[in-house]
Amino acid sequence: MTEVGTAALRHNPLNAVTANVERVTYADGRTAVRKELRRPTTETGPWAASSEPRHWNYWRRELEVYRDDELRTRLADAGLVLPAAEVDERPDGAEILMEDIAGTPGTHFSLAEHAVLARACGRWQALPATDRPWTSTGFLRDYSTTRVVPWQLMTDDDAWQQPLVRDNWPPELRQAWTDLLVHRETLLKLVESLPRARCHLDFWVSNVVQRPTGELALFDWSFVGDGALGEDIGNYIPDAVFDLFWPAERMPELADTCITNYLDGLYEAGWHGDPDQVRLAVMASGVKYAWLLPGLLGRASDATHSAYHRQADSHHLFQQRGQALLFVANWCAEALKHSLL
Repeated sequence: MTEVGTAALRHNPLNAVTANVERVTYADGRTAVRKELRRPTTETGPWAASSEPRHWNYWRRELEVYRDDELRTRLADAGLVLPAAEVDERPDGAEILMEDIAGTPGTHFSLAEHAVLARACGRWQALPATDRPWTSTGFLRDYSTTRVVPWQLMTDDDAWQQPLVRDNWPPELRQAWTDLLVHRETLLKLVESLPRARCHLDFWVSNVVQRPTGELALFDWSFVGDGALGEDIGNYIPDAVFDLFWPAERMPELADTCITNYLDGLYEAGWHGDPDQVRLAVMASGVKYAWLLPGLLGRASDATHSAYHRQADSHHLFQQRGQALLFVANWCAEALKHSLL
């Protein structure tokens, strides 16, 4: 087919695996989404591509996902869609050409639509998945502990007196986040000890579209692998708020809705586990964001700020993230308390 135009789509420019993502338009009016992947180079850093199949940033993982008919069927049975795709490998990397799915993006979901997605995720993850040699292991620990973070700012009084921080963050957040960091290793071990599932591991509103027919398509399978049952929900809720796609004032409502519906989805698919362990995983997985608060302290004096590559009002961004960070810190504290009972 003859291409007549392309339009760049948002993707994480820090990730060395992804070279480009764009919408392609053909002469007959049809469209597709093209994602170009790079083979690993000598580049190092927290987002470097890896040739190790179990690494959280293994460069070929998405190729394997789109070729996995069993995964596609399991998702379909749960009410989820893995987009149709053609894969072309080249010496320098690969290209995935996938169907361009139209509908309501997760960034515009109502509470009811978030509930439907959480329930479908529960149905998908209720039963053990067949092992695959290319799925990631240790994602939560490896992703969250290999970042370059200005940890020293946690004890820097001047950093906490920056106007955006001082005027917009809850006063109790400093101590709450300090406590989270003190117990970081305990929280990581707690999540690692809980019941396992095949998880998406980048499960959030920008990676889902609901078709007009109601089906929910999931994208960006770069990290899929072993995680705790409930870990995807523990990522979905904070990320929606951190990037300004859901108001922090309604974060408890989103959390209650997603957790309840995720558990309902598990039950619908025949799961008979302990719901308290799922709730523990949701809350304790908030340790993933340990780096975020000191990172924000390091950027609080910048002239401009953005949320998911979009410029944002700085005061609104810090106010919303401050509330969400305190919510996550309280989640982790609650998880620690219940894990000791």
